[in-house]
Amino acid sequence: MAETIFQAKDIVIKFKLRDRVLTAIRGASFDLKKGETLALVGESGSGKSVFTKSFIGMLDKNGWIESGELLYGGMDLATFKQEKEWLKIRGKRIVMVFQDPMTSLNPLKTIGEQIREAIAWHHGKESFKTDKQAFRSEAMKILNQVGISETRYFQYPHEFSGGMRQRVVIAAAIACKPEILVCDEPTTALDVTIQAQILQLIQKLQKELGMTVIYITHDLGVVAAVADRVAVMYAGQIVEYGDLEEIFKSPRHPYTKALLQSLPQLGVKGQPLKSIQGTPPNLYHDITGDAFAPRNPDAMRIDAMHEPPMFKVSETHYAKTWTLHEKAAGRLSKSCETQPSAKTLSAPTNEVLLSVKNLSVCYKLGRKRMFAVSDVSFDIMKGETFSLVGESGSGKTTIGRAIMKIVPTHSGEILFQGKSVNRRMSGAELRQFRQQAQMIFQDPIASLNERAKVDYIVSEGLSSLHLCNSEAERQSKVKKAMEEVGLHYEFVSRFPHEFSGGQRQRIGIARSLVMDPGFVIADEPISSLDVSIRAQIINLLNDLKRERGLTYLFIAHDLSVVKFISDRVAVIYQGKIVELANSDDLFKNPLHPYTKSLLSAVPNPDPDVARLKSFEKYDPSMHAYATDKPSWSKVAEGHFVWANERELEGYKRLV
Repeated sequence: MAETIFQAKDIVIKFKLRDRVLTAIRGASFDLKKGETLALVGESGSGKSVFTKSFIGMLDKNGWIESGELLYGGMDLATFKQEKEWLKIRGKRIVMVFQDPMTSLNPLKTIGEQIREAIAWHHGKESFKTDKQAFRSEAMKILNQVGISETRYFQYPHEFSGGMRQRVVIAAAIACKPEILVCDEPTTALDVTIQAQILQLIQKLQKELGMTVIYITHDLGVVAAVADRVAVMYAGQIVEYGDLEEIFKSPRHPYTKALLQSLPQLGVKGQPLKSIQGTPPNLYHDITGDAFAPRNPDAMRIDAMHEPPMFKVSETHYAKTWTLHEKAAGRLSKSCETQPSAKTLSAPTNEVLLSVKNLSVCYKLGRKRMFAVSDVSFDIMKGETFSLVGESGSGKTTIGRAIMKIVPTHSGEILFQGKSVNRRMSGAELRQFRQQAQMIFQDPIASLNERAKVDYIVSEGLSSLHLCNSEAERQSKVKKAMEEVGLHYEFVSRFPHEFSGGQRQRIGIARSLVMDPGFVIADEPISSLDVSIRAQIINLLNDLKRERGLTYLFIAHDLSVVKFISDRVAVIYQGKIVELANSDDLFKNPLHPYTKSLLSAVPNPDPDVARLKSFEKYDPSMHAYATDKPSWSKVAEGHFVWANERELEGYKRLV
């Protein structure tokens, strides 16, 4: 059996905020084996990041470890009070890689210099100047280890892409050859293809350096691909932990089951996804009983009265739930017995609602022009969900903003209900278009006015376009929109910061719905949300589509969601659509190599499948377009691809 190198025992962490005490971690415990990968999963606010920051003394100044032990290397880290004590551990023996690499990198220093500093710190401050050249050589070797050319040693963070910046942060982390590497959502903000590369990189480095890794994530597909063991957190406690196979194939805690059932990959198209209703408990208050009980449809009377102990399922599997008590034996979870009742979505019509023809959008960079979108064409039928997928920078959002007249077009035509959009419109025409077409933005925080109350935010469009004849009519429309997205009308007197991420996204949807549009552009509306909240928003979008007859342009890079929600899918690469097909056809039989690359990078929540998957990196130089020019070609009914004559012949043999 592997050696235990770290133990957390009954850790309680508190914060003092606005003269109130919040208990963020409520008696969390686990042990860490040498060389393993432990995944820490749970919703935002469950305490994952706070818990692991305590391992390196990085709690906020208002936070402290109230009780418990953090045992590592013969020391109890929970007793450390001085920064000089933590400097012997942090960055040398336990290192943390954070979600946003730009917050970890100094924008004023070259990436090479920052890695060199990390190496020098490991060897001692006095060596910083004397061994400068040796440390520079070591930094260049580490850059090569993480797949970055040493020629980029003298470049600054802003000259790197998001994925490359994350590689730099990992390089700085491993520079000191740590024993434990804590990765806090290291791939959440990255595209699936970049995510796959970063995960492969961390696994490679773990083997080479003999590290033990803790992953913090809410992406269960990532967990299935990388973890040896899994610990599930809820409301500041670890409620279940065990080997990967045990957690994924035989979950015992109701919360773990609910998380797994919320995944789009496990849903049935045309039926609602299972979602976790309600919100986590307020940690300012003492919690009586099982913290998950108010959200558990199968909660027993004892769940509301007494906190359950940690029950032993097997030698390696434990769960904190009363359903494992001998008196509850045989109790079957009702939520696992049945699927949600099917709610059939109406089929798209043959009427073209939006037509994009040979669209190009360019930006001026000094005297140069950069084409963000190049010669793109597609139609969206009334009543369908048409998805645009691709990596960051591919032009997806630019197309959506061009349709909404937020950015100007360079050439081509956009027709909405047969009328040109990308022309000079009269005030009346623009108001009519703005009412009929609305956009839901990716970031619910940035897109909402933090200084305005929800009532103003939701009804701002109504006021701007003078769509209400009285105050009573305005209030009635706001109330209807709020109820449609599942928010209480009394919430209109609150500010955005008083809501969770999922609730803020619902406010953004309500702001669009209040205009009574027929067409909605949803730009990455769920990318920043937890898996359980994603399920709620996906169900909401499908419900609204059915009830209102809405048409969606759904912009995303999460292909598991795209498959579940879409009628047709267009794949875009560097401003050009390379493949377009019905959703089922595209996922069953992708043709273009870039589409195959995207699909190969999608995490799968089945551990057996995830471990066998391999990422197929797309290389655009594989195409011989110098003499045999490509064109937009029909391969089969409804299936189109960007290809030259030779490629087209090969694709036709595959359909």
